Amino acid sequence: MIFSRFTMRFISTFSLAAVLTTTAFSLSAQERGQPQALPLPLNEVRMFTEALDRIRKSYVEPVDDQTLLEDAIRGMLGGLDPHSAYMAGSDYDNLQETTSGEFGGLGVEVGQENGYIRIISPIDDTPADRAGIQAGDLIIQIDGQPLREILPEEAAKMMRGKPGTDVTITVVREGLPAPFDVTITREIIAVASVRHRSLEPGYGYIRVSQFKMNTGEEVVKAIASLREENPQLKGLVMDLRNNPGGVLPASVAVVDAFISEGKIVFTKGRLPENNMEFEATRSNPGLDTPLVVLINEGSASASEIVAGALQDHGRAIIMGKTSFGKGSVQTVLPLGENRAIKLTTSLYYTPSGRSIQAQGIVPDIEVDEALVTKIDPNSVTFSEADLQGHLENTTGTQSQSVQPITSMEQILVNDYPLNEALNLLKGINALGMTRVPASYSQTADLDQ
Repeated sequence: MIFSRFTMRFISTFSLAAVLTTTAFSLSAQERGQPQALPLPLNEVRMFTEALDRIRKSYVEPVDDQTLLEDAIRGMLGGLDPHSAYMAGSDYDNLQETTSGEFGGLGVEVGQENGYIRIISPIDDTPADRAGIQAGDLIIQIDGQPLREILPEEAAKMMRGKPGTDVTITVVREGLPAPFDVTITREIIAVASVRHRSLEPGYGYIRVSQFKMNTGEEVVKAIASLREENPQLKGLVMDLRNNPGGVLPASVAVVDAFISEGKIVFTKGRLPENNMEFEATRSNPGLDTPLVVLINEGSASASEIVAGALQDHGRAIIMGKTSFGKGSVQTVLPLGENRAIKLTTSLYYTPSGRSIQAQGIVPDIEVDEALVTKIDPNSVTFSEADLQGHLENTTGTQSQSVQPITSMEQILVNDYPLNEALNLLKGINALGMTRVPASYSQTADLDQ
């Protein structure tokens, strides 16, 4: 589901540099504070070596040992979960492209479901997004090749290619009677992670499409810019819909922009170094500005960290649909030159101790995707002034002429959840509240 070939974006991982620093294999297991290697199960090892030997001797075509062993590692990791994977050669190089946020491809994040490739989400303003690919679509063929039981990283590799070339994917979409083909032209994918604009005077909108290393800084700049445009900023909408995630520190930085104390997220794994906690700092650029966060089924990983933390702290009202439910953390562990494994090493938890793995973040207010039907302002209507013999207004005040719908108004008409978020913020201000009502938060203490 990634533009590159990995599901790295909707996975809350650390930056490649940080991971490589913390997993240097020049240290022994004891020096790294890890338990000593467990003894190998001899019977299973014998069975593996016997299978390897029979394949080498009896397979219809010769296969070199390196290919067989790498395939064995790849299959071993693929059997663990959808996010663990073996990377070698170009795969390893592509990981760096994914982390930096620029690569070639279609602009989709992919996972696996029922043996097929599932779209977690298309990335904003990428070829896939413009072609109408939707979160939840199943890809069953790429350029006519069936994808049954293929690994997500292999499917992503097939969708990558030289910019300007076409790839045809066969899609199954819920609610449609038959699969259909979509031909998409590949591009270099360089995604801006944060965009912002004013919805109307006093209300701002921040769109976070993914979490890169500098996303936290970009959100802080967006808040400052919106405050310059709206000195009396009455409310903010942060849009995390179809945001597949990204690097964990970026999600922490975004939450930290809106709270000044308390836990943001913590992780728990089998090894001590995988147990971490992240706390808020005193800096609070978001102040007490009322905040609504939009999520949907395509919001995953780092997006869920942000939504869950702000929900637990009662700092934001979460609106939309239940999120994807990807609550695991992957670490890149080098195996040698230009080879590594991407391994699930821990689960993350919201401040109150909720694990959203396979559960997702449940919104405080559920809102379906829909269109707002707006009455044509030029349609024929009648008022008191149209009645024969009506009394005249003697104040001299002239009624204002009807203004055409502006581009921002049209956006709100076409985006029902965003329109509802804006109306909610207006309601909060109409009631004189300075921030989100605490009753919306889900702060129940859960077993950790």
